[in-house]
Amino acid sequence: MFFDSWNEIFRVLAMAGLAYPILIAVVRASGKRTLSKMNAFDLVVTVALGSTLATILLNRQVALWEGALALGSLVTLQFVTAWASVRFRGVRRLVKAEPTLLLHEGRLLHEAMRRQRVTPDEVRQAIRAQGTGALELVHAVVLETDGSLSVISRSQYGSGSALDGVPRRQTRHHDVGQQPASELGERNGPA
Repeated sequence: MFFDSWNEIFRVLAMAGLAYPILIAVVRASGKRTLSKMNAFDLVVTVALGSTLATILLNRQVALWEGALALGSLVTLQFVTAWASVRFRGVRRLVKAEPTLLLHEGRLLHEAMRRQRVTPDEVRQAIRAQGTGALELVHAVVLETDGSLSVISRSQYGSGSALDGVPRRQTRHHDVGQQPASELGERNGPA
């Protein structure tokens, strides 16, 4: 249970010494996107890479070249999917979530927060982290596709062009203290 043989120990060490540089080379060749903040798709690829590396190291029935091929295939699939998501809206919608507006013009959008499982305290924490002390000083808080919260103050809103890709339809009439979605759309242009 604790020790099989020295041969197994040496095999794991040798495979780690060979497989780890292969993993580094494959990830470096795939570009910066593989190492960026992760959305759901990136997380799946990262977990799969880790699982594949562990299999290469610990499963004696998997040859090094088979493991290297598996690592290369995963990174190639990630690259092709990222390439397609940049060029085709349908692929992008399938692979990535949309950003979600959680606060608009100082008012929490409770229904959107409920759908995204974000509490008002988490939104307030993000606002405080930006050095702002009042909700009414914030124009928007957006839950990004990687799970981070972006805070845009009223003073930094400008033309609002940074919010162009953020659907504004999340506002609902029954959100306490909220304006109807139709009014929101009229003031800020089409969603």
